[in-house]
Amino acid sequence: MNCCKICGYLVLIGAINWGLVGLGNLLGTDLNVVHMLLGTLPYAEDVVYILVGLAGVKKLLGGSKCSR
Repeated sequence: MNCCKICGYLVLIGAINWGLVGLGNLLGTDLNVVHMLLGTLPYAEDVVYILVGLAGVKKLLGGSKCSR
């Protein structure tokens, strides 16, 4: 699996998670899947958020350079 695919999956995971966070706020509940899965491991949760953020920056700056 190449870097572009990994970045794509991380961006997709981040987008779905943020969508669920927003929906959860509207419904008055917590739908943060990353926190649900890694809430007892705060450093692991932070690493996931950092990786998703870096993947987003990579896709933003160099997303068109990925080969298919």
